[in-house]
Amino acid sequence: MPLVAVRRALRETVSGLPREFWWLWTSTLVNRLGAFVATFMALYLTLDRGYSAAYAGLVASLHGLGGVVSSIGAGVMTDRLGRRPTLLAAQASTAASVALLGFMHHPAAIAAVAFLVGLTSNASRPAVQAMMADIVRPEDRVRAFSLNYWAINLGFAVSSMGAGFIAEFSYLAGFLIEAAMTAVCAVVVFLKLPESRPERTASEAKADTEVGLGTVLRDGRYMGVVGLSFLVALVFQQGSVGLPVAMGEAGFTPADYGMAIAVNGVLIVALQIPVTRFIQHRDPRRLLVISSLLAGYGFGLTAFAGSIGVFALTVCVWTLAEIVNAPTQTSLVVRLSPVHGRGRYQGMYTLSWAVASLVAPLMSGLVIDHYGAEWLWGMCAVVGTVAGIGYAALMRRLPTEEPVLAEPPSLAKPEVSAA
Repeated sequence: MPLVAVRRALRETVSGLPREFWWLWTSTLVNRLGAFVATFMALYLTLDRGYSAAYAGLVASLHGLGGVVSSIGAGVMTDRLGRRPTLLAAQASTAASVALLGFMHHPAAIAAVAFLVGLTSNASRPAVQAMMADIVRPEDRVRAFSLNYWAINLGFAVSSMGAGFIAEFSYLAGFLIEAAMTAVCAVVVFLKLPESRPERTASEAKADTEVGLGTVLRDGRYMGVVGLSFLVALVFQQGSVGLPVAMGEAGFTPADYGMAIAVNGVLIVALQIPVTRFIQHRDPRRLLVISSLLAGYGFGLTAFAGSIGVFALTVCVWTLAEIVNAPTQTSLVVRLSPVHGRGRYQGMYTLSWAVASLVAPLMSGLVIDHYGAEWLWGMCAVVGTVAGIGYAALMRRLPTEEPVLAEPPSLAKPEVSAA
């Protein structure tokens, strides 16, 4: 009987979504299955190339800076050129730049190409999210974004395990495999995904309802959500930047950290789908408030951790927050975005996470060095509380209805050919 219930739940979770969504989902999964470079870049630079840890940190920062720069530009391209051209250009250029990075030897060349990889790899995110919003019905979006987030984490979990074995054989092979799998994603997009950008109606064209970056910046409620997203992202980033440093200073080994953080991936893969079934029709305001508090206090509890088991328990708390926050937040971004400005709005949302990935390592390092890890975890609790209060205030008068969606004529076609 439990098996029957599981099958029914799985069928209800995946049913009703358009075929185009599943091709986009497949592209995401393949892309993350091949995400080797981010996993072993630091080891590649320090162990294989013999560079210092400081240089490896500089390269990582330049990679993140590329993502910051591309967030806005890719959002504009998504609206002006279309979702499909932007996605194709991003994935093709990512494949080329990742392959090129594997052949670079001079420090300046490695740094420059790493920036290019960050620029191109992050450029696909606004297009993916905007296309998903175009092709999925409003009532199914939380479920769709959750499934996509599940694919990202499943792919990353598998690629993280494979990266170690590939690195033992050849670092260059890792670069080339990632480039090849990203190229496969571009082929999937080219063959299977039509353009989804909604066409303007005659009245919209006459009214000149063009959405620019100024429109996004003047949207007070939306920019408030972007700011709160940045705060939440700062907290979640500590799982990969603050936690390993704090555990190392407390005398734990890298293997200990690996065991604790592995709980994050396991729980997301195991719980993302059932939790989504529970939350998909619930109040997003309440979900974002609860997830912000869980994230903040989940990391806050780390101040009291003295064993791997307790560290793993704290990871469970903030992972549950991540599972709830990711699809709810992405769905809210779509809900607050005008149909013809989704690319720019998604680009600004992506920017909040890209900037957080730059600020979080600096913040955690400074706080731990000058005040101790306990202060970092206390700050996480405060930031999570501020974010929760912010969501409660900003979403008090959230519209109950979403913008009317114009169904793109191109989605009536079953698929596009390579011709």
